[in-house]
Amino acid sequence: MRDPSPAYPRSVRAVVTVPTDGSPDAAARLGATALAALEGDGPAVLPTGPGDPAPTDDLLAPVDDAVAAVVTTTGSTGAPKAVVLPADALRASADATYARLGPPGRWLLALPAHHIAGLQVLLRSARAGAPAAVMDLREGFRPAAFAETATRCGAAYTSLVPTQLLRLLDAGGPALDALRTFTAVLLGGAAADPSVLGRARAAGVRLVTTYGMSETCGGCVYDGRPLDGVTVTLEEDGRIRLGGATVAAGYRGAVSDAERAAFTDSADGTRGFRTNDLGAWRADGRLEVLGRADDVIVTGGEKVAPATVERALLAQAGVREACVVGVPDPEWGSRVVAAVVGDDLDPDALRAAVAPGLGRAAPRSVAVLEALPLRGIGKPDRSAVRAHFGGSERT
Repeated sequence: MRDPSPAYPRSVRAVVTVPTDGSPDAAARLGATALAALEGDGPAVLPTGPGDPAPTDDLLAPVDDAVAAVVTTTGSTGAPKAVVLPADALRASADATYARLGPPGRWLLALPAHHIAGLQVLLRSARAGAPAAVMDLREGFRPAAFAETATRCGAAYTSLVPTQLLRLLDAGGPALDALRTFTAVLLGGAAADPSVLGRARAAGVRLVTTYGMSETCGGCVYDGRPLDGVTVTLEEDGRIRLGGATVAAGYRGAVSDAERAAFTDSADGTRGFRTNDLGAWRADGRLEVLGRADDVIVTGGEKVAPATVERALLAQAGVREACVVGVPDPEWGSRVVAAVVGDDLDPDALRAAVAPGLGRAAPRSVAVLEALPLRGIGKPDRSAVRAHFGGSERT
């Protein structure tokens, strides 16, 4: 199914916009409407968040009756795309999650409800027979509010992004106590500092790192291993291909032919998706995600994966976050630069510390920021980091 909204489909359903504003009431409305769509009792949903532009007519056009949701993507670069999610894909994702984590249970929603990770929290909880407990996010994510909601609702599962995890660890006390009570804490949306992961696990938090995207109904690889029914293959250049029942039906709206071609169907009807991410198999058979293919920096003819440089920086004392990008350079084509967040950091000392192991990939400039610019659901805004160094072109 490559065209999810053909001109004359045999059976269609309407698409309705469900606005969210970070409030529990709005999230509950989205959850109820999405569950009805999942069960075939209502229109497909198109969630929107605060400040989102009004959906265009092509996004609100009727969809095939098998579709339950249309969700816009959030990436570190590029324009958002609208992803068409069949009900069977959403159900497969929820069932595979419980098969990996444990018995169905109640979830706590601490993420924006209109993103795929937030929508999935609502649907997984509803399918377990217990509406999700929802934090009020209208004033942002607050550790004290997380602790209060978790203590009151007794949820078994939650989903966070790395920035939220770090805030909870730093807060300690009731926030950390609440975090320890969950059967599993999914962590996704962006790469996490290995030291933060180690710190959380040492504190007794049952973390599960996830990899996936809106095009796969959210996370489909947990702790480096694909969920049941999910396939992962690597192309010759390391590009990650995902397949299985959790893959979306395709895009709708203004997307290029190349973007549409990222979705494939096998002879047996299994859906597939060619991601824009690079990966490698670790010695223990787990998938390691190296970063986006279009984030690779070519400097002096050498290809540099930002994730490699970011890991080296994060291994240095005091560095809590790092984002590496390339900016135009008349001599090298591109030069590697890095923005970091941490305590008592000396940019020149950081460069000197990582240079021996990185060679030409070592950052030529390091900026210490109070916080990394983010977009979407906790993803570093690489375009904003590039602009900080005076570069506006993709490199």
